[in-house]
Amino acid sequence: MEELKPTDAELCAAVDHAIRTYQGSSETLKSAIGYAFFARRMGWRPCLLLHTQKTVKDYDKILNINSRTFFVEVGIDADRSIAWVAAKKITNFWKAVKGEIKGIRSTEITLEKNDVEK
Repeated sequence: MEELKPTDAELCAAVDHAIRTYQGSSETLKSAIGYAFFARRMGWRPCLLLHTQKTVKDYDKILNINSRTFFVEVGIDADRSIAWVAAKKITNFWKAVKGEIKGIRSTEITLEKNDVEK
């Protein structure tokens, strides 16, 4: 089995802490928890193409983490993200994150890893 970062114990500790200490909408808490499990397999960079930087910062605060150190930069399932595959073809990732390059931001995920050459 592939090794994931964070470990099961580290991820569960962050989620448990969030559940115990968060005050606010349960929808926001559930979204932050979902983000943590998703980012674990996708990596923090591809997640920035799915969420705004502000949303990721909000989730980091809820989970008491820093995504850039808690998760890998590019995860084992990153190439399933249509936006990530498209972003790999451009020269300025941060312009894509900010929405300055049209057609890059997408929430679509495929079952298969996408071919970068397509």
